[in-house]
Amino acid sequence: MPNKILIVDDEPFNLDLLEQELGDQNYALEKASDGVEALEKVDAFEPDVILLDYMMPRMNGIEVVKRLKQHEKHKGIPVILLTAKGSQEDKARGLDAGADDYVVKPFEPLELLARVRSMMRIKEMHDSLEEFNRTLEEKVRQQVDEIGRMSRLKRYLSPQIADTILKTEDESLFKSHRREITVVFLDLRGFTNFSESAEPEEVMELLKNYHAEMGKLIFKFDGTLEHFAGDGMMVFFNDPIPSDTHTEQAARMAVEMRERVKELRTGWIKKGYELDLGVGLAAGYATLGSIGFEGRMDYGAVGNVTNLTARLCDEAKGGQILTNQRTLSKIEELAEAEPVGELHLKGFGRPVLAFNILRLKA
Repeated sequence: MPNKILIVDDEPFNLDLLEQELGDQNYALEKASDGVEALEKVDAFEPDVILLDYMMPRMNGIEVVKRLKQHEKHKGIPVILLTAKGSQEDKARGLDAGADDYVVKPFEPLELLARVRSMMRIKEMHDSLEEFNRTLEEKVRQQVDEIGRMSRLKRYLSPQIADTILKTEDESLFKSHRREITVVFLDLRGFTNFSESAEPEEVMELLKNYHAEMGKLIFKFDGTLEHFAGDGMMVFFNDPIPSDTHTEQAARMAVEMRERVKELRTGWIKKGYELDLGVGLAAGYATLGSIGFEGRMDYGAVGNVTNLTARLCDEAKGGQILTNQRTLSKIEELAEAEPVGELHLKGFGRPVLAFNILRLKA
């Protein structure tokens, strides 16, 4: 579309002269005979440049410029003041009001056309900058929205699952696949008796603090929280974030959890809560992927290793981190452990030789 110019002058002769000079330049032209009419036509015509007479009835050019520059939509339109008043003081007054250029009558047509072209270039740059800013604002808004959605997702999903969902539309990432993982089960010894005797508000407050502290450590070690129910939590490593040291990560997390619960126990015991942490830890192969139904999906792990870890957790006394011999062999240079003997675990035909991880080596 052709560039648009609004010509404003109270003298019909001047309007015709300007129209004649500009008409051959392929501009779309609109005329106004005073400042009030000019402001009315700006909204509908949306000019790229305004040629504005200085001295006019009803509203002079200075007042028109001031009003244009105060308007958010119109302040970027370049204005060339046209006037017979050519003193330095008059020029300064017009430029201070917000005019972009100043042409003294009578003007040279070539000079006027050159100044119009210059203002057109300024308007194009202004429009490009406006478009860039709008695009930038939209990108920022989208990123803020994405951060908000991620934050909401992370309230209900592990950060790794939430990040994967937001970064890709490839649903095959959540299809069933087999992988070696390390699983950690933990729950509180004595929680059943505590929940039966304590007020519901006390139970909820304790769980809130307990979950918060355990959650910090799960995130610290990049664990994937599959689920938590009451005081019980299941965390696994090496999926969906691969890790060559997943068993070490799991062991370090479990030990730090035990130490953190020791600190929490000080406050619990003062309130008469006899609670302690029991942990099961095992490495092995599992099938991982989406579990659930249309409209409500979880990401979980299924396999012998999850059952083994859960049973070891059931057998763990307060302060114990129980693991099996195969898992301990993966971290033997890291962990000091003591044997607790063979355990007959529910669902397992053979007894499992179990070990309690005492501490991590320096």
